[in-house]
Amino acid sequence: MSHTIKLCLFTLIFLALFNIPLESIPIDGVTVTGQRVLAIFVLATLLWVSEVVPAYATSLLILGLLTVTASNSSPFFLREALDPSVTLSYKAILSSLAAPVVVLFLGGFFIAIAATKYKLDINLARVLLKPIGSDYKKVMLALMGITAVFSMFMSNTATTAMMLTLLTPLLANVDNSDRGVKGLIMAVPIAANIGGIGTPIGTPPNAIAFRYLTGEFAVTFGEWMLFAIPMAMVLIFIAWNLLRKLYPTSIKEITVKIDSSFQKTPKAYTVYATIAATVILWVTSNIHGVNSYTVALLPVIVFTLCGIIDTNDIKQINWDVLWLIAGGIALGYALEKSGLASAVVHSIPFGNLGPIVVLLMMSIVAMVMATFMSNTATANLLMPIAVSIATSLSSLDAMGGLSLMVICVALSASMGMSLPISTPPNALAHATGLIGSGDFIRTGRLISPIGVALIFSVVITLGLLGYF
Repeated sequence: MSHTIKLCLFTLIFLALFNIPLESIPIDGVTVTGQRVLAIFVLATLLWVSEVVPAYATSLLILGLLTVTASNSSPFFLREALDPSVTLSYKAILSSLAAPVVVLFLGGFFIAIAATKYKLDINLARVLLKPIGSDYKKVMLALMGITAVFSMFMSNTATTAMMLTLLTPLLANVDNSDRGVKGLIMAVPIAANIGGIGTPIGTPPNAIAFRYLTGEFAVTFGEWMLFAIPMAMVLIFIAWNLLRKLYPTSIKEITVKIDSSFQKTPKAYTVYATIAATVILWVTSNIHGVNSYTVALLPVIVFTLCGIIDTNDIKQINWDVLWLIAGGIALGYALEKSGLASAVVHSIPFGNLGPIVVLLMMSIVAMVMATFMSNTATANLLMPIAVSIATSLSSLDAMGGLSLMVICVALSASMGMSLPISTPPNALAHATGLIGSGDFIRTGRLISPIGVALIFSVVITLGLLGYF
């Protein structure tokens, strides 16, 4: 089916849901605003899953449709049918483009660009890899560990691209037909996917979840790292052992040689100091009281004032990711404000299920969805529903309530990695031509469920211990 036909079909579905009588919708208590938000939600789901248009374009469409059809800035003929008590605020919709979590990610992008521009990333990789020696198993583990650490603070995509580039000279004198080569290449995207769970800025689903972790459900940047980094390291170790078994090799030694050195210019020192200060401030927010969103402005301000990041660098920022997150924030606001999320949750008999069963179901759904579509889109779609479920299930309160739910969903979304299309790191590794779709399926079908099981167990245990 061509993209044009799909777009026409999706438009017809949207118009049908937008205009059918309220009593035809099998959800009790839906308002006109809720009906319109439902139509937009279904359209966004279809577009994100089918990818007939770029994901960021879908997010921008969400902003436009919500503002025009369901807000206090809608045309009069559309606004007159809306209940004022659940009418969306156009200011709230548009402010999602500058939401605190978007600023947090922007700060992360500035750090990543500066680190790459002044070769901090490559030099750190050199320093960390050099002491490892040439043993194949140790090189693979070190490669995965370094990739995971970088992906906690940089884009998973940028990290994978960099590490695959570093891997090229390591494989120069190795027979590419050896299965160990596949193992090394596969190690990079898997480590990037896993490492992203380590910080709130490591991957978009984390950032989307972090937005809800405020007030009584607050989890600081440092508190997130305190439980997520050890979990990521355990998963890296498990993945390392699985890869060695799945891709047995005759390669005994790999020569590690990366020709680079730390720059010693004033701007380079400014980059080193600013990045170090930012990370320290993020980790110690409980001590000084400045939240992570405000701290994220430090690299943005310093790097632009000092000329470290210029106009050309700013053009390299992944604005599409920021727009994608903004669209999800706006959709989440609309689902909550319109009462649709609450109505959907109350129409499902979750009360008949135990909190652990509900949590496990949401975690598995997040992983499965993220296997076939963007994990960011998955988090955007599931998070508002997860929040409504958490607030309606009082039995979850003893285990951490809303915090427990959104963290489980976010981290599980990062475990969807069984196909080349599952994540950008997977796609980059697949593009090398040295690994095929079957390799991702063979590896992902083991790592993904193991990851969800570990996340589920750790998060519930921490919840019962009162960590959240």
